[in-house]
Amino acid sequence: MKTLISTLAATCMAMTASFALAADKPTDPQIAHIAYSAGVIDVEAAKLALQKTKNAEVKAFAESMKKDHEAVNEMALALVKKLKVTPEDNATSKALVKAADEKRAELGKLEGKAFDKAYIENEVAYHKQVNGALETLLIPSAQNAELKSLLETGLKLFQGHEQHAEHVAADLK
Repeated sequence: MKTLISTLAATCMAMTASFALAADKPTDPQIAHIAYSAGVIDVEAAKLALQKTKNAEVKAFAESMKKDHEAVNEMALALVKKLKVTPEDNATSKALVKAADEKRAELGKLEGKAFDKAYIENEVAYHKQVNGALETLLIPSAQNAELKSLLETGLKLFQGHEQHAEHVAADLK
């Protein structure tokens, strides 16, 4: 348990640092890449959960994460194509992907209830971090109205994800 808490704290700190790197107001192409990367990260985590969990509630949550994040990412891709914008890889998106790869490797070593609990606790922490970044940095920094609107729609959906993850976490205790 102590290791799990340390791991979650380290992941949150890495994510905080990742978003702090973008504190100098990212451009719309950078925002698009950060948002898309964050969605892909959650889809990959959901796929891992769907492979590993035997818990119906965790499975339903993971299915919802996969479906919702894939849908938002499809909308994001359609928007950048429409706007003729090329998403720009940046320090924040790279740091997010690196931290997520490390976390997925850790989760991959867990089984049963230990996996379920760690996955859901990570989802709570991840959504809090991403939602905070959307509210305080990405949405205010977005210059294009359509990008800003997509981010705002995503935020509402992801706030629901955070609440759903908190509910599942409470049930797993």
